Amino acid sequence: MGVSPDARTDIVKLRRTLPRAIFVTGAAVLLTAGVLSWLGIPVVSSQGIVIRSHFLEGDIPTLPSDAAWETIAPMPVPLSGQIITRPVWPEPSAKVISVRSVHNGKDIAFLVEWQDATKNERLTPGVFRDGAALALPLGDAPAFFCMGQLDHYVNIWHWKADWQSDVDRRKARAKETKRRKRGIRRFEVIPRRPSSIEDLIGGGFSTLTSKVRQGKIKGEAEWKNGFWRVVMRRPLTQPGDDTENEALLVPGRTQAVSFAVWNGENKERNGQKAVASWLQLLVDPVGGLTTPVKS
Repeated sequence: MGVSPDARTDIVKLRRTLPRAIFVTGAAVLLTAGVLSWLGIPVVSSQGIVIRSHFLEGDIPTLPSDAAWETIAPMPVPLSGQIITRPVWPEPSAKVISVRSVHNGKDIAFLVEWQDATKNERLTPGVFRDGAALALPLGDAPAFFCMGQLDHYVNIWHWKADWQSDVDRRKARAKETKRRKRGIRRFEVIPRRPSSIEDLIGGGFSTLTSKVRQGKIKGEAEWKNGFWRVVMRRPLTQPGDDTENEALLVPGRTQAVSFAVWNGENKERNGQKAVASWLQLLVDPVGGLTTPVKS
């Protein structure tokens, strides 16, 4: 089939204008990157990073200080400011976190660490707490890493420093009661928390919903020498489990995971945070991997 004269003219015009269009697009990308750098907004990406959940025999570590964590190499994950929705937060204080994960075929745990010069474990008007979150998509469909989207929800594990303080103080009070100390008892109202982690569902910005049943996801944390070390753990998904509003965590499965961090001293709260977009989470098969994974 021949080409009409009009079509030839269009092709010639396209050949002349295409290099210019590519150049303009490239220049626009470079200009955007330059403007972001000039404004001090870090241009980083966490895509391509694989978080491996290593299989371990026996009990998994539940405390940040457990020696078993030292047998797992930490994976550094870069963080960016939240600049997608208002109020934007282009310059968070946390620039990177390190992540480790283990499982024993029954339970899975994550250790998240980051630098924070101050310990902020109170939440009052004008005072903000430190925090961290882990997000997992519900099902196999892709979802927006910042709070998900309509019909593509995410399960968010939100650890809160003030909740951790409540849990720790209640444990300390229980020990005092067992020792039956005499003297004046100090009265203090401490909220009853089933965990230092709130179990949430997100379907887009401003849609966070707390699950009715809390406590499935447990948290333990310590702040020491200017670093937070936070453990988040949950049972793995077993055959017959009710998986409605539950992220699937199955040995041998690869799925998405993302993270966020808040620094209360920097007045970070809600959408004002440091974030890492979707990473790959590889949960070892029971017994461990038969071939090494590059990470």
